[in-house]
Amino acid sequence: MIFRQLFDAQTHTYSYLLGCERTRRASLIDSVASEVDTYIDLLQSLNLNLLYTFETHVHADHITGAGLLRQKLGSKSVVHRDAGAMCADLLVTDGVLLQIGDLEFEVRHTPGHTNGCVSYLMQDRVFTGDALLINGSGRTDFQQGDAGQLYDSITKKLFSLPADTLVYPGHDYHGNTVSTIKQEITKNSRLGNNTSREQFIATMQNLKLAYPKFIDQALPANQSCGLMPQG
Repeated sequence: MIFRQLFDAQTHTYSYLLGCERTRRASLIDSVASEVDTYIDLLQSLNLNLLYTFETHVHADHITGAGLLRQKLGSKSVVHRDAGAMCADLLVTDGVLLQIGDLEFEVRHTPGHTNGCVSYLMQDRVFTGDALLINGSGRTDFQQGDAGQLYDSITKKLFSLPADTLVYPGHDYHGNTVSTIKQEITKNSRLGNNTSREQFIATMQNLKLAYPKFIDQALPANQSCGLMPQG
C-alpha cells in the first residue's frame, strides 16, 4: 500500500492519499481545493491514477478539491447520502465496501458532528474525519450537530474496533499525526476513560466555540463538490 498524510496549514486539515501498488489506482480522503496542484504533482510522481475522492462529511472549514479533481483527472466523488452534497458521483451508506485495486474501505456512518459524517475503515487504520479527533472530537453546535448522537457514533462504531487500530483524524491543531483506538478510549479528554453520555453532552454544551472562520464560503461550495454554484 502507498500511503501519504498531507496537511493544509491554513485550515489544519489532514488529507490522505492511499494507493494500490499493483494497479496504481488511488483515493484521496478529504482533499482541499487550494492543494489540488500539489495532489496532481504527487500522483504523477508516484505513477498513480486517482479513482475516488472520499469525503468524511460536508466541511465547514475548508473547500473540498473533489470537483476540481473530477474536472482535471476524472475521479469520482464519494459522500454519504445524508451529507447534502447531491453533486457526488457515489452516495454511500453505512456498511458499503469500496474497492480500489487491492485496497478495501468500509464506510461507517458516524453522525453527530453533521448528519452525513462517515469514517473509512481499512486494514489496520480508520480515517475518522471530524467525528473522533486526537484527544478530542468534532464540535456539535451547528450543521445538524448532536452531541448524544456523536457519543453513540464514536463509542459504538469506533471504540468497538481493535485496540491497536490506527486513528487518522480530519484535523489536528497541536501537531499530532496519528493515534490509536486504545489511546482514545483511555485518554481522550472529552469522552475517554469511561466518560458517560451525559457528561459528554454537558461538555459539548459548554465549549463556547467561535463561529467557524470559513463556513460561509465553505458550506455552499462543498454542497457543490467544491465548485461554487454559478449564478
